[in-house]
Amino acid sequence: MFEPTPPAPPSGAHARPVDVTERVLLVDVLRGFALCGVFVSNSFSWFSGRALLPREQIQALSAPPLESVVTALYYFFVNQKFVVLFSFLFGLGFSIQLTRAEARGVPIVPLYSRRLLVLLGIGVTHMFGLWVGDVLASYALVGFALLLFLRSSNRTVLIWALVLIVGVPLLVSALQHFVPLLMSGAQAAAEAAKASEAQEAQARTLFLEGLSSGSFQLAQAANAQYAMFVLPQFKRLLWMSVTLGRFLLGLLAGRYLLLQDVERHRASYRRMLVWGAVVGVLGNGAWGVAQRLRIAGVVDPAKDHWMFALPTLGELGLLGLAAVYVAAFALLLQREQWWWKVQEVLAPVGRMALTHYLLQTVVSLCIYDGWGLGLIGRMPPSRCVALTLILFALQVPLSQWWLARFRFGPAEWLWRSLTYGRAQPMRLAPRSTVEPSVS
Repeated sequence: MFEPTPPAPPSGAHARPVDVTERVLLVDVLRGFALCGVFVSNSFSWFSGRALLPREQIQALSAPPLESVVTALYYFFVNQKFVVLFSFLFGLGFSIQLTRAEARGVPIVPLYSRRLLVLLGIGVTHMFGLWVGDVLASYALVGFALLLFLRSSNRTVLIWALVLIVGVPLLVSALQHFVPLLMSGAQAAAEAAKASEAQEAQARTLFLEGLSSGSFQLAQAANAQYAMFVLPQFKRLLWMSVTLGRFLLGLLAGRYLLLQDVERHRASYRRMLVWGAVVGVLGNGAWGVAQRLRIAGVVDPAKDHWMFALPTLGELGLLGLAAVYVAAFALLLQREQWWWKVQEVLAPVGRMALTHYLLQTVVSLCIYDGWGLGLIGRMPPSRCVALTLILFALQVPLSQWWLARFRFGPAEWLWRSLTYGRAQPMRLAPRSTVEPSVS
């Protein structure tokens, strides 16, 4: 067992939001960095309509040399890596909340459950009311599974993390590939795969048509319809199981105080930087080469049976580069001059991550959807990435301005107030302008 039974709550103990002075600065910085990467990823693939376009149109937008380079860099360094980092930080946050709740003698399960239920409500509203790509609802549902590991040993947590991240996807991919071949034969399996792809393509076409229309109502109706199409799919359940594995890695890192006590783990971070780079380069490189060969028609997933292992190899590549990002920021913490510049930019955004995540959706819909500026399906990769980085850069001074006056972002305030069942004080206490007398 990881911890003994927590002591009985002391008299007068009650749950409360974490104070600003109790925050782990490196976590806020990494959360801000992850939010930037997630914004680029969402804009590149979804808000811009790229994931919904026919292959010929995607190739036309990416044909110029600059666009090819930007696309290659995106898929190697950005695609899915920051979602992994976000998931890791979610599990780490659970570990920190658990430690602090036990230190105050407050039961974690009721508080954490209310927190997840509120997040689930925000996520479902975001998914059906604004954008199908929401991760908040999934994080909330998977977050309840973390409670199953509340008293599990570190060894158990690590084993389950590896099973969920590596074992389950590999097994599912093998079953999906080989069982249809054995049950129906190669030709029938190929036809079933083509039928499934055609159904997916039709759903995406209808979604794109709705988003491209000049009507807000039609766009959101298409969004809700596509959400109903993707939610029951088995691959979403598989993604949630992998997400739980990433949460567990964050939980384990929190138990070892990996981000809370950077100085003590400096040697570990150096090893993480090296091995993460090796695994990340090999995993992402192999995935990228395989996808190029598939597009060129050199390999066929239906005939080249070794390709069933690619998703797992790709997941290891994602974890490797995500580890590099964590280690790089942790080691940057040791360089005080650079660190203060970085934290002034990213930490305020990280403290308002929920607010900015939702704000990014609203602004992006206004820019890309047909009822807005109508740029969906028309932005080449370089312009899409540049625009996204400009918008994120504007969120930095907005965060600094807001947090100079208020304790939380607006969405964070709502989340906390509903979790604790009472409105939280929003404004910062005014600083005294009178110097205290010295006796």
